[in-house]
Amino acid sequence: MAATTPVTNEDRLRRIEQITDTTLAHLDVADLLDELLDRVRALLDADTSAVLLLDPSSTYLVATAARGIEEEVRQGVRIPVGKGFAGRIAAERRPVIIDEVDHSNVLNPILREKDIRSLLGVPLVAQGEVLGVLHVGTLTPRRFTMDDADLLQTAADRIALVTRTRLSDLDRAAASALQRSLMPGALPRVTGIEFAARYIPGDAGGLGGDWYDVFSLPSGRLGVVIGDVVGRGLQAAVIMGRLRSALRAFALEEDDPAEVLERLDGNVQHFEENVMATVLYAIFEPSLERVSLSSAGHLPPIIAQPGERAALLNLPIDLPVGVSVGPPRRTTTIDLPDHGLLFLYTDGLVERRGSPLDAGLDALCEVVRAEEAESVCGGVLHRMIGATPVGDDVAMLVAHRLGTPSVVPLSIVVPAVTRTLSDVRSSVRRWLAAAGASPEDAADILVATGEACSNVVEHAYGPAGGTLVVQMELEGATVVGTVRDNGRWRPARGQERGRGTALIRQCSDDMDVTPGPGGTTVVFRRHLTGSSR
Repeated sequence: MAATTPVTNEDRLRRIEQITDTTLAHLDVADLLDELLDRVRALLDADTSAVLLLDPSSTYLVATAARGIEEEVRQGVRIPVGKGFAGRIAAERRPVIIDEVDHSNVLNPILREKDIRSLLGVPLVAQGEVLGVLHVGTLTPRRFTMDDADLLQTAADRIALVTRTRLSDLDRAAASALQRSLMPGALPRVTGIEFAARYIPGDAGGLGGDWYDVFSLPSGRLGVVIGDVVGRGLQAAVIMGRLRSALRAFALEEDDPAEVLERLDGNVQHFEENVMATVLYAIFEPSLERVSLSSAGHLPPIIAQPGERAALLNLPIDLPVGVSVGPPRRTTTIDLPDHGLLFLYTDGLVERRGSPLDAGLDALCEVVRAEEAESVCGGVLHRMIGATPVGDDVAMLVAHRLGTPSVVPLSIVVPAVTRTLSDVRSSVRRWLAAAGASPEDAADILVATGEACSNVVEHAYGPAGGTLVVQMELEGATVVGTVRDNGRWRPARGQERGRGTALIRQCSDDMDVTPGPGGTTVVFRRHLTGSSR
């Protein structure tokens, strides 16, 4: 029998070079790790090999790829950092050799069930950060040497670098896909105002938690948000998605921006560990003439008016969400004149290393103009970014109020309960003012609307509640009001009841009531004899 030629260290180093050669570039992470583990087994003449990677919390090692002990991956083995064989390697950041496997030195029962006798493991380290653990094992007793450990560590360093790169690519792709899915695909088209927005990922790699949002509210108002979750990558994007959804939910229940942010803060502090975010939430009235804003640690927006230099809005800045309890949050209400513009942004647009924040804010105020929203976005990006690399993500949102338009139809959808009636009345009153109704016309229309809504609350639903829909449109100089429910009306109770329809007829030029199995619709019309339009 011919003598076996011993494998020299030079031979092994050449085989290490093959571990991460370019022929593997087309493989995804799972297939790549499987192939690398096969090569590691051959390199050290071992029977098993495995990679365990740290989970996002960095408290557990999760079996990610294995050869010879595939059960580790299929069963989702999790090893606490600092415990057992693999946990010690990750905690101590050094190789560990076990000559004889037993219950005292191995936590994972699969290693014992497979009758693995000896183990060698090393940490996976890339750019000073522990990613996980690489280990090999044999089914016969073997005394691994420090030369073996050095060789496996050299292989592990190469595997860690490749794995980190691939996982970073996946992280960026996933974060990008998530961010695209959460950002509004198209901003709402609202008569009398135009919106434009941009999101620019920073050059530092990965995406962050910057976001913007625009949505209509049941009261006929518009909600506008811009925010920034501290952190980067997929985790920040996931948290951003949860905050966006939570804020939308709270916006349906609260009309005060400060209350919405207060509830969002409570949500973050209760459910999100070690999360902080800045958020600015604004509510536009249906008339678009007034805006109420509250800032949770976010930079103040910029307001621009025709013929004037843009300026930072004088807005009190409260604590970010996720910070310990502080003073009550505050809401500021401002007027937004015809052709006025509100510019919201995240700090990546104005913060630059080595330059004071005030310089960036001054430069931004110089370039923002009360002009067409898309052109403002383009001008800001040209002036503030240009060809300069930006380290942080940038999000910005422009709201440009147009000249006094034909009156925007009002649509309100609220729970059919008594507490909502005052909000409905306030929204209709503001809409009538925008429509140019005289005080006499407005008073009659408010009575007609109030009676129709009260009938819905009382007769269509009672204590159980339901849905109330109120719509107002202007046809020439005639207001067309529609009040609709999706319940069944009950007959009036008592001699003094049922006067609502009579009042509606008295306060309008004509009225129609259309009952049906899906609800009742009341339509009334009132010509604005004293219209100021």
